[in-house]
Amino acid sequence: VQLQACGGGLVQAGGSLRLSCVASGRIVSVRVMGWYRQAPGKQRELVATISSSGSTDYVDSVKGRFTISRDNAKNTVLLQMNSLEPEDTAVYYCNAKIWSGSVYTYWGQGTQVTVSS
Repeated sequence: VQLQACGGGLVQAGGSLRLSCVASGRIVSVRVMGWYRQAPGKQRELVATISSSGSTDYVDSVKGRFTISRDNAKNTVLLQMNSLEPEDTAVYYCNAKIWSGSVYTYWGQGTQVTVSS
């Protein structure tokens, strides 16, 4: 199983970016999908998660600005990021818990998001 993320880039404060991540390989079902981020010198933190039924959860700092969604038929998770702030600058990683006989956790390769002030 592989997770392929894309969509990062450089944007000015107040701008928007959309990240996407596709899970591929031997997948029976994808359970929770999510996005994490890691800024330089900081620990990786959870940004948002979405369950297979569509329930979502966000870290407080992105509530009202970021929206996570998924397409179960395509094993894809999206993160729409609006009103970006310099504090959102980080490498963003997608994450998925996938059932393939047992539940395993997979990570994407990371995509850089840089927000200039």
